[in-house]
Amino acid sequence: MIARSEIGGVPVLHGPTTGPARAGLVFRVGMADEPMTRRGITHLVEHLALSPLGLADFHYNGSTGTQFTSFHMTGTPDELAGFVDGVCAALHDLPLHRLDTERDILRAEAHSRSHSAHEPLALWRHGARDHGVLAYPEWGLAAITPDDLRYWVARYFTRDNAVLWVAGDQVPVGIRLPLPGGTRQPSPAQSSALPVTPACFAGPDGVVGWSAVVGAGPAAVVFADVLERTMFRTLRQEAGLSYAANTNYHPMGTGTALVTALADCLPDKQGAVLGGFVDELAALRVGRIDPADVQAVIRKRHEAMLLAEQQGDRLPEQARALLAGRDIPPIEAELAALAAVTPDDVTALAQQAYATGLLMTPPETTGTWAGFTAAPTASETVVTGTPYASLEEPGTHLIVAADGVSLAGDDRRATVRFDDCAIVRAWPHGARMLIGHDGVVVNIEPTLYRDGHHAVAWIDTHCPPALRVDEAARDPRAIPRPEPEPVAHSRVAPAVEPERRQIRATSVLMTIFLISGVIRGIIAVRDEFSEDGPIAGLLTAGVVIAVIGGSLLWRYRGRFLA
Repeated sequence: MIARSEIGGVPVLHGPTTGPARAGLVFRVGMADEPMTRRGITHLVEHLALSPLGLADFHYNGSTGTQFTSFHMTGTPDELAGFVDGVCAALHDLPLHRLDTERDILRAEAHSRSHSAHEPLALWRHGARDHGVLAYPEWGLAAITPDDLRYWVARYFTRDNAVLWVAGDQVPVGIRLPLPGGTRQPSPAQSSALPVTPACFAGPDGVVGWSAVVGAGPAAVVFADVLERTMFRTLRQEAGLSYAANTNYHPMGTGTALVTALADCLPDKQGAVLGGFVDELAALRVGRIDPADVQAVIRKRHEAMLLAEQQGDRLPEQARALLAGRDIPPIEAELAALAAVTPDDVTALAQQAYATGLLMTPPETTGTWAGFTAAPTASETVVTGTPYASLEEPGTHLIVAADGVSLAGDDRRATVRFDDCAIVRAWPHGARMLIGHDGVVVNIEPTLYRDGHHAVAWIDTHCPPALRVDEAARDPRAIPRPEPEPVAHSRVAPAVEPERRQIRATSVLMTIFLISGVIRGIIAVRDEFSEDGPIAGLLTAGVVIAVIGGSLLWRYRGRFLA
């Protein structure tokens, strides 16, 4: 039985447990609240708040999720009280001397973290804001200042935006929860980067995925579990196409939830897995549901809820529900609502899910054949401004205008407008990456465009400074350079062309001198041998011409033939 109370203005949920005592302090703030320019700030606050605890004999940790941040531990009642109050004290007197150290730790953590197939689904559905930011790295870490941290803590880490849960015999009497007052923060809005649904896009290799926004409640929970059961049976047990086929139910706000489904596949089985995956979604949508599957799912979920209630494992989810403004009914009411779900309810949920569905297909495949509309991969328009020609791709231009930038070419059209820009990443050598709220990216390497540095200077003076995040300098060898343009119909490099022209000029002068010498020789021979007859004069003249001309031709043969 869950008991509710209050300490220091903070709601407290308490329930029994069969194991060691545990506690968790949950705040309604997460990655979906972060602007891209400060991506990672909640995670950084979490690390800074825990850093004063150092090594301890009890187990403790923190977690930053999409909508919630939690500090939790296992230990004795006195240890629980010391941990919770220690976190509260550290939150409002952050150890900022560890700011650079904790930044480095977060970068190391990100380096070792593997990517999730849920990330591209979030990016394509929401873009580069609210629930889509979890698909991006923590690019804002370098720009976060102590004032940013103080503002974030004052806004989100308050007693009015927190819930404490305790699993154990009692709530430790020593807990004080010294948190300042504030305002309960609503769940972040759910943006959409999709002009129409159901939609599809080509995702990473080796996985088929799908997500849908549905009404929260027991029918949606049963629908997710039935889909997983049928996928596992069809794709793994019967066809042997997948190893892992699973679903997830995730509450999004006060009345909606996100249902996701993933199935892995080998390269040569991707088409078959995609087909089987889509067939299972279609079967549920038209009511081809075995009532035995629905009853099996309800029975399994019923048992899991009872066990979680006994062990205190439902308390963290109930704390999150309370923070999100959702009701927390007694378990008897939840079990009754679960048992009342019928196959018709599952069919209705499947139809609702299809209407908002987003299908992620393997590379070089599509879901348009199944009624999904291809999600847009290019911007609808380009800005009107100054074009800068690409030095590598003929026909491609970077266009810079007062209201934004575009990349336009034969096979691309990407536009980010400054009033709809999420972040501008800036490198010292001039590279810029602009990301729009719709997820469209414009990458600019000034070395690859004619007068590219002028384009970057314009962007820097017209884009709002608050969107800029400065990056560390790159290795000069990593800065791209355009390929040198080939010289048409030439056997020599442009650098040696001036020398070749000089050689030809010299050859022309020598030819003139040769002709002048021959003419003078003929005149002299004629004068000297005129009395001996014309034949002797001509023979002598021929000898002179042959000797002089042959000598010059041999001497400068390479230059004449160059």
